[in-house]
Amino acid sequence: MNSAGAVTPTHCPYCALQCGMGLTPVAGGGVEVVERADFPVNRGALCGKGRTAPAVLASGVRLDSPLVREGGVLVPASWESALDRIAGALGGIRTARGADAVGVFGGGGLTNEKAYALGKFARVVLGTSQIDYNGRFCMSSAAAAGTRAFGLDRGLPFPLEDVPRTGCLILVGSNLAETMPPALRYLTELRANGGTLVVIDPRRTRTAEQADLHLAPRPGTDLALALGLLHLVVAEGRTDEAYIRERTVGWAQARAAAMEYWPEYVERITGVPVPRLREAARMFCAPEAAMVLTARGPEQQSKGTDTVGAWINLCLATGRAGRPLSGYGCLTGQGNGQGGREHGQKADQLPGYRKLDDPAARRHVAGVWGVDPDSLPGPGRSAYELLDALGTDLRALLLMGSNPVVSAPRAAHVEERIRSLEFLAVCDVVLSETAALADVVLPVTQWAEESGTTTSLEGRVLLRRRAVAPPRGVRSDLEVLHGLAARLGVGKGFPVDPEEVFEELRRASAGGAADYSGITYRRLAEEGGVFWPCPASEAGGEGGEGGGVPHPGTPRLFLDRFATVDGRARFVAVSHRAGAEEPDAEYPVLLTTGRVVAQYQSGAQTRRVPELNAAAPGPFVELHPRLAARVGVAEGEPVAVVSRRGRAVAPARITSAIRPDTVFMPFHWPGEGRANTLTNPALDPTSGMPEFKACAVRVEGA
Repeated sequence: MNSAGAVTPTHCPYCALQCGMGLTPVAGGGVEVVERADFPVNRGALCGKGRTAPAVLASGVRLDSPLVREGGVLVPASWESALDRIAGALGGIRTARGADAVGVFGGGGLTNEKAYALGKFARVVLGTSQIDYNGRFCMSSAAAAGTRAFGLDRGLPFPLEDVPRTGCLILVGSNLAETMPPALRYLTELRANGGTLVVIDPRRTRTAEQADLHLAPRPGTDLALALGLLHLVVAEGRTDEAYIRERTVGWAQARAAAMEYWPEYVERITGVPVPRLREAARMFCAPEAAMVLTARGPEQQSKGTDTVGAWINLCLATGRAGRPLSGYGCLTGQGNGQGGREHGQKADQLPGYRKLDDPAARRHVAGVWGVDPDSLPGPGRSAYELLDALGTDLRALLLMGSNPVVSAPRAAHVEERIRSLEFLAVCDVVLSETAALADVVLPVTQWAEESGTTTSLEGRVLLRRRAVAPPRGVRSDLEVLHGLAARLGVGKGFPVDPEEVFEELRRASAGGAADYSGITYRRLAEEGGVFWPCPASEAGGEGGEGGGVPHPGTPRLFLDRFATVDGRARFVAVSHRAGAEEPDAEYPVLLTTGRVVAQYQSGAQTRRVPELNAAAPGPFVELHPRLAARVGVAEGEPVAVVSRRGRAVAPARITSAIRPDTVFMPFHWPGEGRANTLTNPALDPTSGMPEFKACAVRVEGA
């Protein structure tokens, strides 16, 4: 923590761009944000959320004392009594009903140290298999598809600095102008350098307005669109046959599947005219290098893994993967969505991106933890399945850094399941809608009040530094886990110093796919970030200490070989299939959801910032003028959107920038405008991703 007037270099607490910023103390307490131009990703630029992030540190906005439920009301309590109550409840339910009666739900905003400690706590202290996190709702489909094709998942296998230097970028289901505003300059620079931009989105967003070509498919048809483009690439002789022979397997089957999607058929499915399909294929294949980046649009579907797989197939067929300035990547959403799953929050993974059902992985991690490998539970439920089971065989839940009452699909049902629990404990910085239902709420430190690491969408491991002391009544999540572990009979193995936790994480990740063993806090401070994998040097100590040469990190993956056994990428034959819910006479319209620039995720923090609320004060329903006329609603009037799961009401926002058969709602708000009251929890069979991006609804006057 720096002295008064000094600037602490750190990173924004919000999205996975992890923009660099500086924090400096202000008179009377607290900090203010100053520009940090030396960090290459944002070069000092920040969106409104980043600039106003210190507002959530203020007294009266954040929690500053533990709360326990007495007589149905949350009242202040001491830390010792609150921890005693949590440990007693978790331990008692575990003893009475078994370890899997207790669940853990984490968050993609937790630092690597917290995510690692939380996964260890679930498996070593509680002995439960029932752990997952809200990052399952972020990029799990892209992770599954990337692992299937390349043998390894890292959001971007290349740094963002490569994007402006490629020849063509296809951006699928991403509205960077609102979700990651400082990244929009990469698209501007791309076009200034002579490259072309294709944006695929059912809405003409601010990002789509920057495009050379905008394709607006029906929600849920991105898979057919990708197959149609691959069909055209084959039919027009644009495949890279030498690359396919030398660096891939499975092409014959993938090609045969794509040839069933001739342009006119794809137009009928997607609504995208054939000439525009041909233009997109031509633009992608014309330059020497090209990229495809996906985000939640194609991923948050019940066929999201196959949809991303189809876009990867397009890259592989044209030789646009594992080559300079070319490749497929996923734009991770949450601040530490990448690192959060690499190190143990995900139901089927151990630290280092090791698989929980791999005996060698279990032996390695158990050795670091000092436990018997056989004592580690097996894989548990994915995120929505875990939430859906609350109150049945799963009786208690410890939740950190998530607000599923607003963010989960079929949110009214999830809220009902949470209310049915015997016991709920929540660790958060504010009294979120989920925390308000808890039996115990613990106030925990925020980004500016603690040190720790995050891993950005580039796979760049970064160090956030403590700039200010937390309020007296607030403790860190690591202190919470330490206190609970001790009360539950595990007195060692849960340190409160984040650097000490990271040192153990390094050992646990060593040799794994996400190898951090060559990364130290010292390196991160000196170098400003290190790309994983970064193994310990062989010639000396870890991270190059003790005389060895440190591994430089890996900004660009797959240039020599893919992370598969034979070094070749895998084509996977995929076919389009209808969404879990298609429009019908009762529900004739499709709903898709997303974000607005001034709010973030469930809004638990950003809705407490006056400047952001002034810019985005509440939910709305975006609909086409033809649909508005048919419903009989005018601009600003309340409109109801009804699905098979519930009803949401918000003011109408009428625009020709959306398809006439589609409505859009942002998902940041609770109450009657809660978009996730409507969304469908139908799951991708591979990734466990719910189908947030397409469900059948009807629209009517409120």
